Amino acid sequence: MHDCKGRGGMQDPLGIEREKSRRLGYEVVDMLVDGMSDLGRPLQVNHASPSEMGARLPLGLPEEGTSLTDVIDELKRVVLPHYIRADHPSYFAFVPGSSTWPGALADFIAGALNVHATSWHECPGPSHIELVVLDWFKKWIGYPPESGGVLVSGGSAANMTALACAREALLGPMSDKAIVYVSDQTHSSIARAARVLGFRPEQVRVLPANEEHQMPVEALASLMSADVSTGLRPLFVAAAGGSTNTGAIDPLPDIISLCRERGVWSHVDGAYGGFAALSERGKRDLKGMEDADSLTLDPHKWLYQPYECGCLLVREGRHLRGAFEIIPDYLRDTEAGADEVNFSDLGLQLTRSWRALKVWMSIKYFGAEAFRRAIDNCLDLALMAQHRIEASRELELMSPARLGIVTFRRRFDDAGEATVEQRNAALVPELARSGTGMISSTRLHGRFALRMCVLNHSSTLRDVERVLSWIEQASTPQDRADGTSARGFERQPPILSTPVIAASVKLSSLRRLSLFTPLDDQEMAWLTTVVRKRTAQRGEFIVRRWEYTRDFYVILEGTAEVLREEEHVDELGPGQFFGELAAMDWGAGFGYPRLASVVATAPLQLVEVPGSVLNTLMRRHPPISDLIRQAVRERLPHL
Repeated sequence: MHDCKGRGGMQDPLGIEREKSRRLGYEVVDMLVDGMSDLGRPLQVNHASPSEMGARLPLGLPEEGTSLTDVIDELKRVVLPHYIRADHPSYFAFVPGSSTWPGALADFIAGALNVHATSWHECPGPSHIELVVLDWFKKWIGYPPESGGVLVSGGSAANMTALACAREALLGPMSDKAIVYVSDQTHSSIARAARVLGFRPEQVRVLPANEEHQMPVEALASLMSADVSTGLRPLFVAAAGGSTNTGAIDPLPDIISLCRERGVWSHVDGAYGGFAALSERGKRDLKGMEDADSLTLDPHKWLYQPYECGCLLVREGRHLRGAFEIIPDYLRDTEAGADEVNFSDLGLQLTRSWRALKVWMSIKYFGAEAFRRAIDNCLDLALMAQHRIEASRELELMSPARLGIVTFRRRFDDAGEATVEQRNAALVPELARSGTGMISSTRLHGRFALRMCVLNHSSTLRDVERVLSWIEQASTPQDRADGTSARGFERQPPILSTPVIAASVKLSSLRRLSLFTPLDDQEMAWLTTVVRKRTAQRGEFIVRRWEYTRDFYVILEGTAEVLREEEHVDELGPGQFFGELAAMDWGAGFGYPRLASVVATAPLQLVEVPGSVLNTLMRRHPPISDLIRQAVRERLPHL
């Protein structure tokens, strides 16, 4: 059908003759330019179920080809209407993705030429372009010339590469004594990286963020000391250079200084916010980032590049090669010379696409100053959104504008917390269906919040204003008929891993506890099979601060004291519970350490509930979840 002969007159079954290739390219470019020019229309959210998509685009392998014009037509009619335009000016959900046309053309070039950016031997030109781009990044951030780097698929790959590099540089083979430290605002990719690299649940310490949603440095230092005292090896701290949740920046100078003092690898996850350092205020906010041992950046966020494009920088570049270089016999011909760089030796991938080209072409075309203006515009819009929310009687600010993110919610002064959550949660899909715009949701210290992320270089104040006005003026959503709580997006997905424990608690004892009132007879019977009874004498510690256990406790009889170091925090009695935060999953099976000690002040009888069981109960019974989360909100500031 394609009628293209290769060299020597042989038929090429996958070839297309030159002029036809040119014509087909024009068709694709026309479709793309028309689509990019269509962003002035309302944001369309056309959901379709798998069965609906299957009916429109049936499965089955075509044995004979068809014209590319027909293929493009089917793409436009059936496929492209069913994805949400993250590059739309009114898209403020999750992390918007607005790229540049030179970057898209660069991907077209890299894909058409199929550049294999693996070794200097095969592609010195493309490899040099990547070195140029990495040099730009190092200068913008303030990294020294001897630092190294590699472009990867995104922030998740960069974070995994950083953790693997740190382990190889400081430890070598995996050790069950190595400890990773994060806050509950750390991106979930760190947890995924730790799990993939073989860190067990007790080897990742999750610290609750403070009121500013930052990692608490004093608690981090105390936890490190506690781990060292038990023979463990603090290895890696992941600090946020702008969290995805709120844009909060951890106290980087203090964390990095602590890590240097303790011989711990300091990593800054700047995937979301790192490139804000191109602007003067972003650079001020991210001060200290340049001193970290490693740094994740995402050009497909603040640098407005097409997906996929991430970056890892390592302060001592030799560590990257030491962690990843493996040269089998069949690749000896490509071994790098003294002044050459094989990027396949600096990360997980052997086969690599030419990611550097899109960054290079975009910055060469627009100049760095244009990107600074785009970043500043987004920072300004988020700040204007904050001021607009603060001036509104209908809206409540949850966290201030930081690196383009502001969180808030609609006020419902006549309603309790659970109803406020339900009503705000209902606003998120209603806004998307209206075509006005799109935002996402989250939880901050257990409270449901609406989250607006301004990261699109084409967004305007009018786009922000329209979304906020809609939320202010939308008719009050009705409470959900089924009484379920708003879920939101959490950093603690319910990944259940704790084994079931044999029972020793009578049904009559459980029925005395108001916490379990929502359970029916069948569920109460099940509960007796997965909990156990524990007793303690006066002066006996039930849990100690910083230890890693995941059980949740409800007091049947007796009293207990909650201590932070030697300081009295609270007194607990029959029917009250403790250990809820450590029992809750943060993600990938990792969780919080104990933030306080609990000691019996009189003979105690306790119901000991495995963490997995508590998470199951919270997921199935919103009233139990609400009670637990309320306790977290009230207790956490004192711990």
